[in-house]
Formats: sequence, structure tokens, C-alpha cells
Amino acid sequence: MSTVEIACVESPLGPLLLAAEDGALVALSFAESAAHVRGWIERHLGPSTFVATSNPAGAAQALERYWAGQLDALSLVPVKLRGTGFQVRVWETLRRIPSGSSWSYATLARAVGAPTAVRAVGHANGQNPVAIIVPCHRVIGSDGALTGYGGGLSRKAWLLAHEGVLEPELPLSPPGADEARPSLS
Repeated sequence: MSTVEIACVESPLGPLLLAAEDGALVALSFAESAAHVRGWIERHLGPSTFVATSNPAGAAQALERYWAGQLDALSLVPVKLRGTGFQVRVWETLRRIPSGSSWSYATLARAVGAPTAVRAVGHANGQNPVAIIVPCHRVIGSDGALTGYGGGLSRKAWLLAHEGVLEPELPLSPPGADEARPSLS
């Protein structure tokens, strides 16, 4: 049985659920996805015991620094990615996209070594279990349009504006700020 450290932390985008195993982050999701995360953990880690902690894998503190403007703070958070070989390749490549920049799905496909698999790369990007830290929000359409984000396009736009990729839109009230706190129990 796996022991999974969990925490719910506040963010400008609303509450976030963090889950870590053996000192590495395995999931980061928005509050409304808590039930999905529990299912994901059961499928990928098997039966698990959940232990509440304040800073799984150091992710809570790294996120605080990121929200405060230290955009590279997330790059050192250890992650343990679980998925197909192709998915893991895509997710590992996402971590190479520098903060403050964005790539198109086609650029990501080329970087993964599968230049004709743009749709497959997009699908893998959408299945990313570690939002924000594995920065799938940095992938946009080849025409510069914001496309697809599990947390919603308004959150994607907020993250990209926070990183200086997009001009912020007014009002600056973060999406999802009034969401209820998630629970895995």
C-alpha cells in the first residue's frame, strides 16, 4: 500500500490539491478535480493511505514563491510522472519550456521527437496529472490562440499573464477564487 502525502493549498486561482509519494509530486489539481485525482491515484498507485501534510515534495513552498514572482521556483520540485511512455515523454518535455515563454503544440511535438503527432501530443498534454509544475499551460495554438486547459482557459490566461507571456486583462480577480476546498476522503 502506498503512502500519499496530500495538502490543499490556497492560490490566486483557488484551492489546489497536492499529492506526493516518496518525496516526489505525483498530482497537482484544481479543487474541483479532487474526485478525479483520487481515481487517478487508485489507478496508478493502487490502494493508498493518505496522510495530510503542509508541503508535499516541497511543492507548497515552491508555489508560494512562484505566486510571489519567482517564476523559476517550480523547476526544482521533484515529480514522479506516471503514464504511458509517450505521455511521460511529453510531460518531461513540458518541463523544458522556460517560464515566461510558450510553445505551440507543433513545437512540442517536434521537441518530443514526433513532429507529425501534434494531436497525440495535445491529448497527452491534456492528461497531465501535475498542473502548473509540469507547465502544460505554456502550450498554445500555432496561431497564438489559447486552446484547451483542464483548469479552464481563464486560468490558463491568468498563468500566462503572471509569467509575462500575455498582457493581463482587467479585472485581475483570479478565476476559481471562491471554490470550495477539496477532500480525498
